Amino acid sequence: MNNDIISDMLTRIRNANLAKHRVVQIPYTKVTASIATLLLKEKLIENFKKFNAVSGKSLLLQLKYSKFDKTPIIKKLKRISKPSVRVYRSTKRMSQVLGGFGAAVVSTPLGVMTDREARINGIGGEILFYLW
Repeated sequence: MNNDIISDMLTRIRNANLAKHRVVQIPYTKVTASIATLLLKEKLIENFKKFNAVSGKSLLLQLKYSKFDKTPIIKKLKRISKPSVRVYRSTKRMSQVLGGFGAAVVSTPLGVMTDREARINGIGGEILFYLW
Protein backbone atom coordinates (compact mmCIF):
# COMPACT_ATOMS: atom_id res chain seq x y z
CA MET A 1 0.00 0.00 0.00
CA ASN A 2 1.26 3.39 -0.93
CA ASN A 3 1.36 6.04 1.81
CA ASP A 4 0.69 8.88 -0.64
CA ILE A 5 -2.65 7.85 -2.11
CA ILE A 6 -2.99 11.01 -4.23
CA SER A 7 0.35 10.44 -5.98
CA ASP A 8 -0.64 6.82 -6.52
CA MET A 9 -3.94 7.93 -8.09
CA LEU A 10 -2.22 10.44 -10.39
CA THR A 11 0.36 7.87 -11.48
CA ARG A 12 -2.32 5.31 -12.28
CA ILE A 13 -4.24 7.86 -14.38
CA ARG A 14 -1.02 8.95 -16.15
CA ASN A 15 -0.05 5.35 -16.96
CA ALA A 16 -3.54 4.45 -18.16
CA ASN A 17 -3.58 7.51 -20.46
CA LEU A 18 -0.21 6.53 -21.94
CA ALA A 19 -1.45 2.98 -22.57
CA LYS A 20 -4.77 4.32 -23.99
CA HIS A 21 -6.82 2.31 -21.48
CA ARG A 22 -10.50 3.19 -21.17
CA VAL A 23 -10.72 2.44 -17.42
CA VAL A 24 -8.37 2.54 -14.46
CA GLN A 25 -8.81 1.02 -11.00
CA ILE A 26 -7.88 3.14 -7.97
CA PRO A 27 -8.07 2.24 -4.26
CA TYR A 28 -11.07 3.89 -2.62
CA THR A 29 -10.63 6.58 0.04
CA LYS A 30 -12.69 9.65 0.78
CA VAL A 31 -10.02 11.82 -0.86
CA THR A 32 -9.82 9.77 -4.07
CA ALA A 33 -13.62 9.73 -4.27
CA SER A 34 -13.80 13.51 -3.90
CA ILE A 35 -11.06 13.99 -6.52
CA ALA A 36 -12.93 11.65 -8.89
CA THR A 37 -16.13 13.64 -8.30
CA LEU A 38 -14.24 16.85 -9.10
CA LEU A 39 -12.77 15.35 -12.30
CA LEU A 40 -16.25 14.25 -13.36
CA LYS A 41 -17.72 17.67 -12.61
CA GLU A 42 -14.96 19.35 -14.67
CA LYS A 43 -15.69 16.85 -17.50
CA LEU A 44 -12.16 15.42 -17.47
CA ILE A 45 -13.38 11.82 -17.07
CA GLU A 46 -16.45 10.07 -18.50
CA ASN A 47 -17.68 8.44 -15.30
CA PHE A 48 -16.61 6.58 -12.16
CA LYS A 49 -18.11 4.02 -9.85
CA LYS A 50 -17.27 2.47 -6.50
CA PHE A 51 -17.16 -1.30 -6.13
CA ASN A 52 -15.94 -3.94 -3.72
CA ALA A 53 -12.93 -5.84 -5.08
CA VAL A 54 -11.15 -8.80 -3.52
CA SER A 55 -8.41 -6.49 -2.20
CA GLY A 56 -10.90 -3.96 -0.77
CA LYS A 57 -13.00 -1.05 -1.96
CA SER A 58 -11.96 0.48 -5.28
CA LEU A 59 -12.95 3.17 -7.72
CA LEU A 60 -13.21 2.45 -11.42
CA LEU A 61 -12.56 5.62 -13.46
CA GLN A 62 -13.62 5.73 -17.09
CA LEU A 63 -11.10 7.99 -18.83
CA LYS A 64 -12.07 10.49 -21.50
CA TYR A 65 -10.39 10.84 -24.89
CA SER A 66 -10.79 13.28 -27.78
CA LYS A 67 -13.31 12.14 -30.39
CA PHE A 68 -11.13 13.22 -33.32
CA ASP A 69 -7.58 12.04 -32.69
CA LYS A 70 -8.13 9.85 -29.59
CA THR A 71 -5.72 11.87 -27.41
CA PRO A 72 -6.38 11.93 -23.65
CA ILE A 73 -8.35 14.91 -22.31
CA ILE A 74 -6.03 15.03 -19.28
CA LYS A 75 -2.69 16.01 -20.80
CA LYS A 76 -0.60 16.37 -17.65
CA LEU A 77 -0.91 15.87 -13.90
CA LYS A 78 1.71 17.45 -11.64
CA ARG A 79 1.80 16.79 -7.89
CA ILE A 80 2.51 19.96 -5.90
CA SER A 81 1.94 19.31 -2.20
CA LYS A 82 3.65 16.15 -0.98
CA PRO A 83 3.73 14.46 2.44
CA SER A 84 7.29 15.75 2.90
CA VAL A 85 6.57 19.33 1.74
CA ARG A 86 3.07 20.70 2.15
CA VAL A 87 2.15 23.71 -0.02
CA TYR A 88 -0.59 26.03 1.25
CA ARG A 89 -1.88 29.15 -0.51
CA SER A 90 -4.26 31.89 0.50
CA THR A 91 -6.79 33.21 -1.99
CA LYS A 92 -4.60 36.22 -2.79
CA ARG A 93 -1.48 34.11 -3.46
CA MET A 94 -3.26 31.44 -5.55
CA SER A 95 -2.16 31.89 -9.17
CA GLN A 96 -3.81 30.57 -12.31
CA VAL A 97 -2.44 27.45 -14.00
CA LEU A 98 -1.37 28.07 -17.61
CA GLY A 99 -3.15 31.41 -17.64
CA GLY A 100 -6.51 29.79 -16.86
CA PHE A 101 -6.26 26.86 -19.30
CA GLY A 102 -5.28 24.47 -16.52
CA ALA A 103 -6.58 23.97 -13.01
CA ALA A 104 -5.18 23.46 -9.54
CA VAL A 105 -6.94 21.01 -7.26
CA VAL A 106 -7.10 22.47 -3.77
CA SER A 107 -8.03 20.84 -0.48
CA THR A 108 -9.99 23.44 1.51
CA PRO A 109 -12.06 23.41 4.70
CA LEU A 110 -15.11 23.14 2.41
CA GLY A 111 -13.71 20.08 0.61
CA VAL A 112 -11.69 19.41 -2.53
CA MET A 113 -12.26 22.00 -5.27
CA THR A 114 -10.54 23.74 -8.17
CA ASP A 115 -8.57 26.95 -7.73
CA ARG A 116 -11.33 28.89 -9.53
CA GLU A 117 -13.96 27.70 -7.04
CA ALA A 118 -11.63 28.46 -4.11
CA ARG A 119 -11.08 32.03 -5.36
CA ILE A 120 -14.85 32.51 -5.84
CA ASN A 121 -15.50 31.25 -2.29
CA GLY A 122 -12.62 33.36 -0.95
CA ILE A 123 -10.80 30.50 0.78
CA GLY A 124 -7.32 29.08 0.47
CA GLY A 125 -5.97 25.65 1.18
CA GLU A 126 -3.45 22.98 0.29
CA ILE A 127 -2.56 22.82 -3.42
CA LEU A 128 -2.75 19.07 -4.14
CA PHE A 129 -1.87 19.01 -7.86
CA TYR A 130 -2.07 20.85 -11.16
CA LEU A 131 -3.77 19.42 -14.23
CA TRP A 132 -4.18 20.49 -17.83
